Amino acid sequence: MSGRALVLFALAIALGLPAQRAVASDGHSGSGSAATTTAVSMDAHRDIVLAVANEQEPPSTRAGSSLLGYTPPARYGAGQRALSVMDTLKRHYGLREIAGWPIKPLGLYCAVFEPPPGTTRDDLLKTLAADARVRLAQPLQDFTVYAQQDAPAPRYNDPYVDLQRGFVETAAARAHALSQGKGVDIAIVDTGVDQRHPELQGRIRDVHNLVDDDSHAFDADPHGTEVAGIVAADGNNRQGIVGIAPEATLSIYKACWYPPAAGAGARCNSFTLAKALAAILDTRVRIVNLSLGGPADPLLRMLLAQLLDQGRIVVAAMPPDGKPDGFPNDVPGVIVVRVADAAMAPPGVLSAPGTDILTTQPGDGYDFTTGSSMAAAHVSGIVALLLALAPELDAHRVRALLLDSSKVSDGLLQVNAAAAVEQLRGTRRNTP
Repeated sequence: MSGRALVLFALAIALGLPAQRAVASDGHSGSGSAATTTAVSMDAHRDIVLAVANEQEPPSTRAGSSLLGYTPPARYGAGQRALSVMDTLKRHYGLREIAGWPIKPLGLYCAVFEPPPGTTRDDLLKTLAADARVRLAQPLQDFTVYAQQDAPAPRYNDPYVDLQRGFVETAAARAHALSQGKGVDIAIVDTGVDQRHPELQGRIRDVHNLVDDDSHAFDADPHGTEVAGIVAADGNNRQGIVGIAPEATLSIYKACWYPPAAGAGARCNSFTLAKALAAILDTRVRIVNLSLGGPADPLLRMLLAQLLDQGRIVVAAMPPDGKPDGFPNDVPGVIVVRVADAAMAPPGVLSAPGTDILTTQPGDGYDFTTGSSMAAAHVSGIVALLLALAPELDAHRVRALLLDSSKVSDGLLQVNAAAAVEQLRGTRRNTP
């Protein structure tokens, strides 16, 4: 981290701001602790997530405490009682702390630990669950993004809108006569995104790197760049493609990264995803795109439930196996999206284009990609079109509208941007 970033981070702490708002000199938002540099080294087969109550003590007013009596603790957001309990647990169980962070919306202080040698993780978690001081004990879990790594990928040097299968099949151009998503901010929790891509310049509002401090890797990440292009690639710029919501803005939360192995898909874990969701809770973002998934996760479920309770609209990709029984699909209220195919979709699940989708790639490129990640991105863009017209819409009404307005295109029943926008406009006109 540069000297300027350290100064900004220290200032954020002194003012009591959430640490993720301290912006590093490279334009990426820092997490506020060295923990962001450790996410890649965490082991989902070994490590655990442990949480204790984090009740904030009232500020000291004793003489000498501070001029105004409200200086925050040295570790922002972590109460002294929580830190003391966590230290006691570490010593008692022989745990090695890898990273810790407060989650203010849940009133918890969480940490990732490595179990002591000779102790199985399952036995340790059972013991911790019985400890009255522990509010949550679970495995650190891995999550993945949903894109086919081996999908055919012909490259085009001069792509055109009519090559955008999803754009054409959802009749997005017709929808743009009524809405282009202006004024709507979408949080993309994913890998990094190529901020310098000409299609995304001016579309990205802010970025947050919750994995590491590597700005080059952030800009070179394919999956997040693909999702961002589908959602909000710039329009009428005489090049490339057009996003489903070309006037929406994006907030990028990098919680996933690519392992060193060639051809490996991006992965995330409980730690990075929890930090991303907690950060979004402190914003006014209405739409959260989660083109990823994995096992059920108690901590992530609590955070996602809070986002939904606040009226956020969460769009998630269905796993490749078609079983929506893990995070984030298992949280009631999440809008689940699958790739449209000939089979009937499960009740309440939306179908959207997700096969051979032309979108942005790092390095000013374009390419075709496939997966439910891309289907979810189309739906997030359509939701932005709807919210630009009717900001009061909630997730239940959005899902019902998208299901009801789905149309058969290329032989498949799938969401239709134009039909959804036109139906919404007609409903609003006919409402007394």
